[in-house]
Amino acid sequence: MAYELTEQQRIGLGLIGFGIFFTFLGVILFFDRGLLALGNILWLTGVAILLGWYTTWKLFTSRENYKGSVSFLLGLFFLFVRWPIVGIILEIYGCFALFGGFWPSVKAVLYQIPVIGWIIQYPVLVSTSTATFSFLFARPAKAHQQRAYKHCPLL
Repeated sequence: MAYELTEQQRIGLGLIGFGIFFTFLGVILFFDRGLLALGNILWLTGVAILLGWYTTWKLFTSRENYKGSVSFLLGLFFLFVRWPIVGIILEIYGCFALFGGFWPSVKAVLYQIPVIGWIIQYPVLVSTSTATFSFLFARPAKAHQQRAYKHCPLL
């Protein structure tokens, strides 16, 4: 096998899966706060175990990810002050903003799964998902990247 998961990474993926399951169950059961909180705790712990504590800290505290971090943490806050619908919406946006950079890798893995890969390779879905992710979650170019072409006479 080209890439095998360590035991720690398997545990992290399991916690992420249970976190998503409990969050989904909490939404289905009319935004049950207990299930939503449990799902968030499991998901955050799973991400930290999968990526590593330092990498997770850097992911949430980097300047490029401030929108995602702030919206995710505001979503947690709203969840705990009994506004679960607003909290879930902010958390979903925060997750997409934080992990939107991983979308090409996730898409490449999803293409390899037999049934899911066949479904998501339809031209309508490919153009829609690419346009949506590039519009909503594209990161602005850094200052040194914007100035790179400033002195080029052709541009």
